[in-house]
Amino acid sequence: MDIRSLRYFVETARLSSFTQAAELLHVTQSTISKMVHQLEEELGTPLFVRDGRRLGLTDTGRVVYGRGQEMLATMRTLAAEVRDVQAVRRGTLTVGIPPMINLLFTPVLKAFRERHPDIALVLREETGPGVERLVANGELEIGMTVLPADAGLSVDTLPVASYPIWALAASGTFQRQRRTLKLSALKDLPLVLLTDDFALTRTLRRAFAQAGFEPTVAAQSGQWDWLVEMASAGIGVALLPEPFIDRLADESLQAVRIVEPELPWQVAHVCNGRYLSHAARAWLEVSAEVLG
Repeated sequence: MDIRSLRYFVETARLSSFTQAAELLHVTQSTISKMVHQLEEELGTPLFVRDGRRLGLTDTGRVVYGRGQEMLATMRTLAAEVRDVQAVRRGTLTVGIPPMINLLFTPVLKAFRERHPDIALVLREETGPGVERLVANGELEIGMTVLPADAGLSVDTLPVASYPIWALAASGTFQRQRRTLKLSALKDLPLVLLTDDFALTRTLRRAFAQAGFEPTVAAQSGQWDWLVEMASAGIGVALLPEPFIDRLADESLQAVRIVEPELPWQVAHVCNGRYLSHAARAWLEVSAEVLG
């Protein structure tokens, strides 16, 4: 059923006049008559009873008029919702966020909710590689990861921020005034690392291999705050990105920045490179503004 024919019929029935409907719709009366006739042929029955100048509805006409009003109202609602989505006033967005990254994006979440309160935001916590796989197979539209991403997956990465890696240990582990530490100095120290599911750990292991040594790993955990507790207890040296070090002002802990080489912890958005919804684009804009 042609929506335009239905609209012409509904307006004609509402006004009980082909002439008034034509004036309202800014078309000729013959156009109205033609479209209504086309609708009657499609339905196989008359819709109007014509008695001189009087225009009434048949039984079928009353049914079509009632349902037609509902359908046209639905179409108007649909058009309004599409405009809202395009104007980023409505929509749903699911974002994949690794546990290590979620703390960094709290200000982004706050700004996004304030700016786009009618967009339903769903956060899905996965490891960085897990987010990459979900984006690659289409289960997620957008997410975050730590570079480098899996080269075997068909995804695009959009760098967000880069932070140096720091060594965190119980007070007294390093010289009191030391602010930096060569990577090679970790050769003789026990380490507490995140599990190998984390891109940070994979980056560190590659750096250790390039430096020519195999580290002594005292323990591994999927929780960065537990690594901090183990470091505080003197079990080993934790290696964490700078934003986490900034949160740990504690006299029992000592932090030094890893140098020679410096190891960047690079946070990036990951998407499929084919299509980004208006809500996803809005997320990227807010992230860029908040994180700089």
